[in-house]
Amino acid sequence: MFHAKLLELSDGSYDVFYNNKRYLLSKQTQLDGKLIKLYAKELGDNDFISLNYYNIDKPLLKPCEMAEEKVINFVLDMEVI
Repeated sequence: MFHAKLLELSDGSYDVFYNNKRYLLSKQTQLDGKLIKLYAKELGDNDFISLNYYNIDKPLLKPCEMAEEKVINFVLDMEVI
């Protein structure tokens, strides 16, 4: 489900809600779809979400300095405004 929701988003920037807070999310797909970079910054506070997702033979999620659970929950539960 995480994989599908991440791929659903087109590249670009979005305002999203997560846990009743607003974030500015940016998604970039690189290397012919083999790498997805996602970064979201909470507006008005200092929380952020950052991940690299390698879509190769076996998909690999690499959160940037945070728990994998945090980025998975964010992607699954966020709502694009």
